Amino acid sequence: MNDALLTRIAEALERLAPPPASSADLAAAPAYVWDGVAIRAVEAFAPVDYDLLTGIDAQKSALLDNSRRHAAGHAAHDVLLWGARGTGKSATVASVVGKLQAEGQDIALLQCAIDELASLPALFTLLRSTTRPFILFLDDLGFDEGVGDARALRSLLQGGTAARPANVRLYVTSNRRHIVPRNLSEQDDPINPRDVVDDKMALSDRFGLSLGFHALDQDAYVAIVEGYAQALGLCVEPLDAIQWATQRGSRSGRVAWQYVVELAGRHGLSV
Repeated sequence: MNDALLTRIAEALERLAPPPASSADLAAAPAYVWDGVAIRAVEAFAPVDYDLLTGIDAQKSALLDNSRRHAAGHAAHDVLLWGARGTGKSATVASVVGKLQAEGQDIALLQCAIDELASLPALFTLLRSTTRPFILFLDDLGFDEGVGDARALRSLLQGGTAARPANVRLYVTSNRRHIVPRNLSEQDDPINPRDVVDDKMALSDRFGLSLGFHALDQDAYVAIVEGYAQALGLCVEPLDAIQWATQRGSRSGRVAWQYVVELAGRHGLSV
């Protein structure tokens, strides 16, 4: 077998099994995404300004305090942010990290898709190579298909051999406080149903800080609209803002922002 043939075979094997993707520089970017194989830097990290988030002052203050301790290398909690959709859970996580970075704190946000939970041990191996503080963000967590992933995540949070590194804290959002399926049923174990319920609720107990985000009343919704509008130099007619929310069947920070985008568009502005 000559050298040319060996070279062709080697090149064919490389095409079939390419080398592992390299990860981004963990010291260079403000935010990253984990795709299950490699860490990718976010090209443009532009979170909502911390001061624009209104109606959730207690929640964002508690998250900021916890994140500031983590950025300083002090004891800090993993955090569960739970509550109604559109109430600012995800926006609060990003805005807190952005605020700390603006203050000069060296901390980064790293988002992992929910369907990549099985790859977290590999991610943690990469993050152990740096001392930089990271917030690992899992958005919209739920386990409607079973509890296998929930048990795996519990071991990563606390007590497992592949537990998260000391420089990493998990911030998780969920629509439900106890991260259990809506159809949780005691029929899963007719012998000892209480054990089934306890097992499925045990994940939420792993979070040292649990922050509830609740549906807004009308006054709070209008206040959020006015806060967004003021930042853009717009005037608001409260009744028009209320009608916008009524048409969508929801009052939330997300709906408030959507209304302000609509208002800006009417005035020929960009946001």
